Amino acid sequence: MQIETIDPSRPVLIAGPTASGKSALALAIARAQGGVIVNADALQVYANWRILSARPSPEEEAQAPHRLYGHVAPEQDYSAGHWLREVAPLLTAGARPIITGGTGLYFSALTEGLADISATPPDIRAEGDRLLREAGVAALVDTLDPETRARIDTANPRRVQRAWEVQAATGRGLAAWQDATPPPLLPLARATPILVEAPKDWLSPRITRRFDAMLDAGALDEARANLAGWDAARPAAQAIGAPELIAHLRGEMTLDAAREAAITATRQYAKRQRTWFRARMHGWHRVQAETL
Repeated sequence: MQIETIDPSRPVLIAGPTASGKSALALAIARAQGGVIVNADALQVYANWRILSARPSPEEEAQAPHRLYGHVAPEQDYSAGHWLREVAPLLTAGARPIITGGTGLYFSALTEGLADISATPPDIRAEGDRLLREAGVAALVDTLDPETRARIDTANPRRVQRAWEVQAATGRGLAAWQDATPPPLLPLARATPILVEAPKDWLSPRITRRFDAMLDAGALDEARANLAGWDAARPAAQAIGAPELIAHLRGEMTLDAAREAAITATRQYAKRQRTWFRARMHGWHRVQAETL
């Protein structure tokens, strides 16, 4: 796309599937027009996954200000509500924000509003963890009200468990809470929203090359550093490639098998992202990844 056509006075939102070139586009805009790059990826907030979450490199961070990357401890929960509270002051801090990432829920919370739901009580969180572990995600999905089931990504265990926790803690479905949301912090009309579209045939080989580059850059050592305190139930453990590399380090699969499983999981995640974006991101300017 032509960066010179972007209004330098308006915040920029850049969404798209994993490995589609969002971060490179954000950096190019920041170099050309100025601004601060703000993370909108649920895994890139965690301090323990720089390589596997594809966070910007130190060299890239030196070229423009970056915010909300790698600042959350792996044992902490972090939700769209946490992110929205942290991004709010950045919208009025002076520098034009360039918000980029692949977590569609963050963008919808920002541009459509987010329901003010109280934190989940620890006992309900523990019960949700138990049900997910013992009965699987389908059991939680079956307990949700139809409207909530229709709105969330039912293949995403963390999203399903969150919806289950809201219903269990409040007696109201997540969809009902969403229908009573306050005004958004940044209505879409006040921003330049860009959706990077990446067809499967173009994206799949990029995903493979990127994971191989992660391995070359030390992803296995990064996983090894997380091995002693590994807890698969933590949100931070959802970094794609992390469970597979941990399984390899535990002797449960070969490195080749872990690599293949991680690449497959990344492709499946990208497919879910594309589906979500198509269904929810109406009114965004669509650009083709291969033209960036």
